[in-house]
Amino acid sequence: MNLTIMVGRLTADPEVRYTQDNKAIAKFSLAVNRRFTKEGEANADFFNYVAFGKTAEFVQKYFHKGTKAVITGELRNNHYTDNNGVKHYSEQVIVNNIEFAESKSHQQPTPAPTTDNGFMYIPDIGAEELPFI
Repeated sequence: MNLTIMVGRLTADPEVRYTQDNKAIAKFSLAVNRRFTKEGEANADFFNYVAFGKTAEFVQKYFHKGTKAVITGELRNNHYTDNNGVKHYSEQVIVNNIEFAESKSHQQPTPAPTTDNGFMYIPDIGAEELPFI
């Protein structure tokens, strides 16, 4: 059985292309934290993912850089020989399912605009614009 389940954050916005018969293909990568690390060692691994069809359209519409996702899929080995006779090897995960791993409220908040002294800017409005008077 070939099954992988990973939780991580997208490292960039997905790249989506369409086939000649208008089927979507989304490619993206995920940074997956390691459970155990040695001091001074990298604490994340980066994996490449490919989604097809409706799943690719879903990824394009709702996922972007920094989104935390849970992905189930199949690990595939890709290898080819280029025109110079050099063999290239890579792995990618074919996405079977992708879900959000956190709510929108837990994602990186957009900072509120501040003034020069560091306080949050609140615009002046007249009493006639307040909805509760």
